[in-house]
Amino acid sequence: MVASGSLGIAASSLPTDGPDAEVAFAREAEAAGYSTLWLAGGQGNNLPVIDRVVRGSERIQVASGILSVDVVPAGEVARTYADLEESFPGRFVVGLGGAHGARPLHTISSYLDVLDNEKPVVPASARILAALGPRVLTLARDRAAGAYPFLVTPEYVAQARVTLGADPAIAVLLSVIPEKDPATARAIAADSIRFLSTVPGYRRSFGRMGFTEPEIAGLDARLLDAVTAWGDLDTIVTRIREYHAAGADQVVLRISAGSQPAGVWLGRFADALLP
Repeated sequence: MVASGSLGIAASSLPTDGPDAEVAFAREAEAAGYSTLWLAGGQGNNLPVIDRVVRGSERIQVASGILSVDVVPAGEVARTYADLEESFPGRFVVGLGGAHGARPLHTISSYLDVLDNEKPVVPASARILAALGPRVLTLARDRAAGAYPFLVTPEYVAQARVTLGADPAIAVLLSVIPEKDPATARAIAADSIRFLSTVPGYRRSFGRMGFTEPEIAGLDARLLDAVTAWGDLDTIVTRIREYHAAGADQVVLRISAGSQPAGVWLGRFADALLP
């Protein structure tokens, strides 16, 4: 199953200070009990990193979060998937998104056509789509195994579950800030999402969730509090459980710990949330 297990971890919280940092982080995460490690694709091609992390760890799923269909050729994705699937079945989750231009939905659909029809095939069951709006959620339902939204509320998740139906996975990327001071926590939250708040797709998503243009432009406290989790351990754990209760199969923690190393919190959240 794509994004199996209730708790994932994003390596965007990792200070990558060496070529093996991702592998070490993957081993630490799987030892703590996390099911999936999500490796941000950014504007580049992180297939070599995914290959290295899968081969360097034992059982944790490694998901691309997200490979840009505007940047990474479908054939390269298919070859990497086939190579890893042969020796490490079920370990590579193919997360796709990042389509821009005049017809982004058409771009993603055409990309999926290649993965469906040109050998080696990447089956829909191994794919998950970055999705916010209703049309991309529908595409994730019909042509992938689920959706990977970011900067959303539990209420959004409940609505997305209705669109997707019972079976497709929802893996929610959640910014987690272990900081009890409201001003400090919100400053960290604002810094971490400031650029994305200018991206049209995210702005439209915020609007659909009921936020006003001034709130979006100013990264108002109401918006920051609604799409992130901050506070002490118990407060954050309660917030994560709200996403699960709303219909998320997996909550992916993107830890922004301020002056503390993110790794300090890796085991604390796992201990609090995993059986």
